[in-house]
Amino acid sequence: MQSIAEAAPALRAAGLVGVWKTDVVAGRSILDEGAAALLAGNVGLSGRPLPLEVALGATHPDDQTWLFERIRRVRQTGGPFSAEFRVVTSTGDVRWVLNRGTLSTDDSGAMKGLGAYIDTTDSHNTDLISAAFLSRVGEDPLAHAADRCLETHMALASGGYTGLRRITEMLLFAIGRALAQRQN
Repeated sequence: MQSIAEAAPALRAAGLVGVWKTDVVAGRSILDEGAAALLAGNVGLSGRPLPLEVALGATHPDDQTWLFERIRRVRQTGGPFSAEFRVVTSTGDVRWVLNRGTLSTDDSGAMKGLGAYIDTTDSHNTDLISAAFLSRVGEDPLAHAADRCLETHMALASGGYTGLRRITEMLLFAIGRALAQRQN
């Protein structure tokens, strides 16, 4: 079994940007160098306790409100967290980032969190998506539709399209029901 250090090249190849840890009580997150460079826009902030607005300072302006609200909610409830959003680099490029992690209470009862950022920009390239779709011949079409509907639902959420999100919610419900019926 490889150690984490030995797995680092594979993790970078898979799009790992960096990792975070959060002290909810203090309202601060600590980013490693990769996360600080991309998400805070300043590698010099790595290893320092940062408020949310600084730790995610490079978040695309259109994604800040909904993303920060989701983070604040999970900081209240704990549990798993997953959100895909855009960041604007120092050169003005837009990158897509998937934030995955979990928040839970430690032995003292304080809420803490750990997670990682993964660059998913390549999956938003329509040429790559088309190639991925064509390579899935034989994949369960209902599962494939569920994946695409979830992506659409998240994209609409990032744009604040509430009415359209309701439509994707109905479609997700119907797909889930069809999947459940098929398994009975």
